[in-house]
Amino acid sequence: MEVIRSANRSKTAQARLHGGRLEIRIPARCTRAEEAELVRHFRAKFERMRVADDVDLSQRAAELAARHGLPTPASIRWVGNQQHRWGSCTPADGTIRLSDRMSGFPAWVIDYVIVHELAHLVEAAHSARFWQLVNAYPLTERARGFLMAKGWDED
Repeated sequence: MEVIRSANRSKTAQARLHGGRLEIRIPARCTRAEEAELVRHFRAKFERMRVADDVDLSQRAAELAARHGLPTPASIRWVGNQQHRWGSCTPADGTIRLSDRMSGFPAWVIDYVIVHELAHLVEAAHSARFWQLVNAYPLTERARGFLMAKGWDED
């Protein structure tokens, strides 16, 4: 890892992998405490991305869809911009996005969130029909408890 202070940067920080090394570019005027927080933030983000890359979401979604009689999504991917939800779905185009904050969670929790989002491809609202589809996943109650302990938002 290398921290690069730049006088040309006034507010933003940026990180990238370069030659297998994490480069973090920060404003030159950052304090040591701010630098330490940015380093912690970017290390955690890149570690989540590394772990997420090991999960074949398309394959998992296809298997879960087949097992639970749900449609297969047009696309499913990890995203880093969901701070208040574990997943989201756009039924109109069949797109599912999962928060990369979950990448280190147990597989059965990730599977629950995938099933939850697949059910939205059938029923957009959290209706009785929606919950009937979701509750077909055998570890629903356990996964919901896990997510609640992690600060889960229902959507």
